[in-house]
Amino acid sequence: MTQPFFAKLKDAVARNNSLICVGLDPDLSLMPVRNVAEFNIKIIEATSDLVCCYKPNLAFFEALGEEGWDALRRTLEAIPEDIPVIADAKRGDIGNTAAAYAHAIFDVLGCDAATVNAYGGEDAVEPFLDYAEKGVLVWCRSSNPSAGEFQDLLVDYEGERRPLWQVVALKSMKWSKHDNAGIVVGATYPEQLAEARALAPTATILVPGVGAQDGSLRDSVLAGVTTAGEGIIVSASRSVIYASREGDYPMAARAAARLLQEQVNLYRRERSFRFEQQAQRSEQQTQRFSED
Repeated sequence: MTQPFFAKLKDAVARNNSLICVGLDPDLSLMPVRNVAEFNIKIIEATSDLVCCYKPNLAFFEALGEEGWDALRRTLEAIPEDIPVIADAKRGDIGNTAAAYAHAIFDVLGCDAATVNAYGGEDAVEPFLDYAEKGVLVWCRSSNPSAGEFQDLLVDYEGERRPLWQVVALKSMKWSKHDNAGIVVGATYPEQLAEARALAPTATILVPGVGAQDGSLRDSVLAGVTTAGEGIIVSASRSVIYASREGDYPMAARAAARLLQEQVNLYRRERSFRFEQQAQRSEQQTQRFSED
């Protein structure tokens, strides 16, 4: 039986002491070799002990036609069984089309999770959520510069005015009858990431935008981790896989992934220390009140 995504993720986080995800975005204009499968496999071999998951971006494979689909299949086969795979697809459509997308990603490709676009509402996401063992990461606050054009629009929700992205986050948690939903919030907006954590205290948050998109790593980790020092997946693609455009690219990718892992763990420890201090202050205040 296939291990559920979030259990598999938790095991990988503990085993590799890592919250980082390497995004596999093969771009022939940046790759030092022409063979996409070979490139990805060497990246995987060099980094598999440093990550909690991999995230192939399906668009980069689809753009290559049949060669890309073959490379995707070979890439997925090369990822160790105990490391979860997130299909970065951002699919979302009316019910029967969404069901076909979910079938393709989960049953045909065998991915453990998928990014999903909730613009079509609940019935665009429900076919993915019906796969109880799979992870569904709902796109809420993206890392691109124009994200706010729609995502920051204020709307009425349960008697309050909220940015649209917050409503998407809250709705996603309500729709998740199998507790298999997470959300996506870009590292380029750490303040919104802190708001997302407050809205969904225990949810897993995929955090893209680290590295090439210049998201603030420290601020994002401090804003996003749970009290247990987990709860986020820090995703980096170009800054890792294209750390070198020469023949040494696997080792360069490993060095970049290790540095990212160490930085994230440093900020995790900083956040844990802050949580401990807050708990101690709370306890001291409680004691003072009881003595009074």
